[in-house]
Parts: sequence; structure tokens; C-alpha cells
Amino acid sequence: MDRFVELPGLRMRVTEAGRGEPVLMLHGFPQDSREWRDVVPEIAEHYRVICPDLRGAGETDAPADGYTSSQLQADLAALLDALELDQVHLVTHDWSSMLGFLFAVNHPDRVVDHLAMSVPPPGAKLDRGFPFRALRYGWFNLMLPWPGLGAWALRKTGLARHMLRAHSTSISADEAETFAAQFKDPARARAGSALYRTFIQPEGLRLMRAKDQSQVVTRVLVGTEDHMVKPNFEGAVAIDGAGHFLVDDRPTVVADQILQFLKR
Repeated sequence: MDRFVELPGLRMRVTEAGRGEPVLMLHGFPQDSREWRDVVPEIAEHYRVICPDLRGAGETDAPADGYTSSQLQADLAALLDALELDQVHLVTHDWSSMLGFLFAVNHPDRVVDHLAMSVPPPGAKLDRGFPFRALRYGWFNLMLPWPGLGAWALRKTGLARHMLRAHSTSISADEAETFAAQFKDPARARAGSALYRTFIQPEGLRLMRAKDQSQVVTRVLVGTEDHMVKPNFEGAVAIDGAGHFLVDDRPTVVADQILQFLKR
């Protein structure tokens, strides 16, 4: 079931399936809730699955501002309130994993547990090669935050398609285009740049230096073919043959990992 939920200052598109305990699944960049398309059917056999398009993505509003940590967390809290949910199991990927780490610390009463993907948790000890890999393979992180330049790159250069194809082991050109097409809208291109400028870059750097303060049970999945983050930090679960976009690369394995974690 697809519907729109009215939040304070934001109209958010939400896809739901199944019944039971609620599982909130948050997508990464440059994707939207369709990221979970091959995972939802299996999870929905056991749980109520809730997949929103986050602020600026998919069919949710793309306002000019509101891409800060505090506002993005407020969006999640408002969504839970609108759906009349006290607590959810949280499943996240990419930048939404950073959002999930922060939300679990600041709203621990609303998160049962958290399965994150492709992003190390606060306090993780990364290997010495990480900064060099981040520069080599994540050069777009230096371009996207710039006002004007980042939005132009998303609209005109095919950068979103490159990000998906270069960091996945299986996403086809057609599949990449289904996600990249949203950035033809100037407002969504500007939103993507703003997200990098006010959340992904500053919070990513801060979380790398932060200590783990969460009391919520957390597990992190990392693809063995991820160019930047390697599953060699404590607690990481390796997903063989998957790149950064492991939900697309190994959906059956990811679905099994989600169910194992939720039913542990």
C-alpha cells in the first residue's frame, strides 16, 4: 500500500506491506524507498514493513532546507507519531544508517533495535587504508556538497548513475536510471546537494570521531566488494559478493540477515 503522510512542513510518501511488529526501512543515496523492492516481500511475511521516501527523495517533498541532523530526526519522530507507533525495528542503508545511529541515541525509547548497512557505527576502528579508498572511490563526496555545483552534477552529468553502477556488483543501467531520473527535477538535485552539505559530510566526519553512546542493539552489514568500507571492524557482518549497494546486489541474503536479526 502506498500513501502520503502529512508531517509538519513535509508531505512524505510511504509504502507499507505486511502485518505484525513494525519495521522501518530507510533508504540511502541516490535511491528512494524502491531500494527495498526485492527485500520487502520476504520481510512482510512476518512483519509490518514501512518504507518512506525520506525528505527530498522519491515522491516526498523536496524543500530547499531541512536536511540537518535535527530536522531529519524530527521527520522520523513525526512519522512514527503520524503512524501511531511507539517503537520500531530500524533497518537502514548508507546515509540513513548515520541517521539511524543518531536517532537511536537521541530517541532510544522509539527504537527496538537497529540493523545498519554499509556504514560503520560510531567508535568503529577502521583500517589505515580507509581514508585513501574514500578519496579514490568517493571523490564525488567532494563535489556534491557545493551549492550549485553539486546540483548541476546530479542533473547534468549522470553522477547518480555512476555512483550506483560503480559501487554495485549487479545494478543494471536501466535500474540505475530508475533512481537517477529523480534528479532531473532541479528541486531534487538541490536537495541531494543540501543533504550532502548539511548532513552527510559533517555528520559522517563527526561520527567517525564519536564514541558509541547507543544502548540499542545494533548490527552492521558490509559488502565484501565495497570499495570504501571493508567488513574488518569489530562486529561487522560480511556479505559476500556485494558492493556498497548490497540490498540490490544480494537481496535474498540481506532479507535473511534482517529476519535473523529481528528474530534473534
